[in-house]
Amino acid sequence: MSMDILQEKIRQKKNPTVAGLDPRLDYIPAHILEEAYAKYGQTLQGAAEAYRLFCRGLIDALKDIVPAVKPQSAYFEVLGSAGIAVLEEICAYAREQGLYVIMDAKRGDIGTTCEAYAAAYLGGIQVGDNTFSPFDCDSVTVNGYLGTDALKPFTALCRERGKSIFLLVKTSNRSSRELQDLIAGDRVVHTIMADLAIRLTDKEQLLGSSGFSAIGAVVGATHPRDLQALREKYPQLFFLVPGYGAQGGKARDVQYAFDQFGHGAIVNSSRGIMCAWQKIEGSDGRDYQEAARNEAIRMRDDICRFVKIL
Repeated sequence: MSMDILQEKIRQKKNPTVAGLDPRLDYIPAHILEEAYAKYGQTLQGAAEAYRLFCRGLIDALKDIVPAVKPQSAYFEVLGSAGIAVLEEICAYAREQGLYVIMDAKRGDIGTTCEAYAAAYLGGIQVGDNTFSPFDCDSVTVNGYLGTDALKPFTALCRERGKSIFLLVKTSNRSSRELQDLIAGDRVVHTIMADLAIRLTDKEQLLGSSGFSAIGAVVGATHPRDLQALREKYPQLFFLVPGYGAQGGKARDVQYAFDQFGHGAIVNSSRGIMCAWQKIEGSDGRDYQEAARNEAIRMRDDICRFVKIL
């Protein structure tokens, strides 16, 4: 199972963190923008080239530190076809460098549309006698609030191709409480989603050798009490934890996402790593790789003050 691979990569690097790749033009150093614009002009293609150079540079700087990267599809989609082409390249490059790739796309639909989303990110498409897997990610974030119809095409590929998904359960944004914390009968809504993940795990035999399901859960660092309660109630769910750093989550908060062996969770940082160079007084961005690397190491060490990975 794919989640077994992720857990092993975390154990090998003793680092339970994932670097989010959420590029924006104002995050990218001037020398990279200049190089991209010199080649393609101030166009969507030029912006996409800047994204490509920036993200590849980050991967080169981080590949021996972090076990995984998490590209956010929206930042690439805004550039149209040029951005999508770069997203495809970045996913392939990250996998070539031995990194686990989590596509943050939060897809949720039904029927053949859902099948197409699942095939795009985790599977492939048959074209004549050939099969192509444009993104071939290890995992993708999924919105399950449409019910099992929005999940089964993804879970089928988890079973058939050894992939994984992360189901939105308790997200890090402040207004998540408006829906996810409502009481439905005798349960809280976000626990109903976690229950659904467990039910599908059992029904489709998606439990891996590490003890974790191929269906994981997105649970924000900004809700430490919920993190703790969910970890205790759902030991089989692997947690993807956004909200550390820029959104206010602390290392002492994310510790509750892990089990007693320091397993079962991976903590995301996007802006904190990508924009680390902007926090260095006088930096022109030529040191962005070193800055990102240093921040990733700092984050790892910060979390590992509270979490011991066995």
